[in-house]
Amino acid sequence: MDILFVIDRVELKYFEFNNLVTNFWLIREFIYNNAKVWITTIDNLSLKNGTAFAGCFEVFEQNGNIFYDKSLKSFKINDFELVMFRPDPPVDLDYFNATYVFDFVDREKTLILNDPKAIRDFNEKLHTVKFLHLMPENIVTSSKSDIMEFLEKYEEIVLKPLNGCFGAGVMTLTKGDKNTAVIINTMTKKQSQLIMVQKYIPKAKFGDKRVMFLGDEVLDVCIQKLPSNDDFKFNDHCDSNIIKAELSISEKEKFAPVAKELNRLGLPMVGLDVIDEKIIEINVTSPCYFIKEVNYHHGVELEKKITDFILNQVQCHQRKISSLRV
Repeated sequence: MDILFVIDRVELKYFEFNNLVTNFWLIREFIYNNAKVWITTIDNLSLKNGTAFAGCFEVFEQNGNIFYDKSLKSFKINDFELVMFRPDPPVDLDYFNATYVFDFVDREKTLILNDPKAIRDFNEKLHTVKFLHLMPENIVTSSKSDIMEFLEKYEEIVLKPLNGCFGAGVMTLTKGDKNTAVIINTMTKKQSQLIMVQKYIPKAKFGDKRVMFLGDEVLDVCIQKLPSNDDFKFNDHCDSNIIKAELSISEKEKFAPVAKELNRLGLPMVGLDVIDEKIIEINVTSPCYFIKEVNYHHGVELEKKITDFILNQVQCHQRKISSLRV
């Protein structure tokens, strides 16, 4: 099988020996399964006479690590049976344009996970509101007066840009803070940009839990991401900030319908950020499965389960297409 991973440009820069990222484990496991794996970035995508192409680098494994051949080769995206679309946010104009390229890929020939159109249609902060009953109280607005009213009611709030990642730009605001006006104006770019505003959950001081989906399944294994020493949130991916966590029966029951709905939308690989059984964010672009940490804390080989799931998706896709052609 020929597989293409669309990865982030920063990840390409630090590709080798980078076992903190999910792609490292999946690519290596696919190679162990005799797949031929290639990588590309969104700036290497193109359309030529309506046909989608990608400039790619071939990946190889050596002594448990992965490397890539630095010679760039061009392929039709439909030359690949599977594309793993996993560039990181920000979901900016370049990101949107990359998703448009995949509108010209024949989906009968190539399976794409997660579906770029589904990613384009699902904002990781804003569309969490689809599951409002599972969220902390929130508003999405650019209005200073709306935010001031929300702050007055809840006394401590969290403000989030809609298109960032890894906690970039996320701030807390407490009633009476002398910098209130400045913070609101900065976050909303003087009331010209929508942001997500959520009630602060006191248990955030203990970090947030990463709950992971594969299709309709809510995985039993999970980890807790602890706040960094100089921040109220997790923003430093290191061993000391990631601890073992357990998924409660209540959480599994609550989040199972979320998994099913997202899978139905074309988003089978998803990570929830959860505090006190409340969803604070839904990661659909390039969800980190924290494979290194999950394997260590839970004594599993999560990469095998994920690649088995993906390969099964490919087989189901091929069977479906074959049945439609009969």
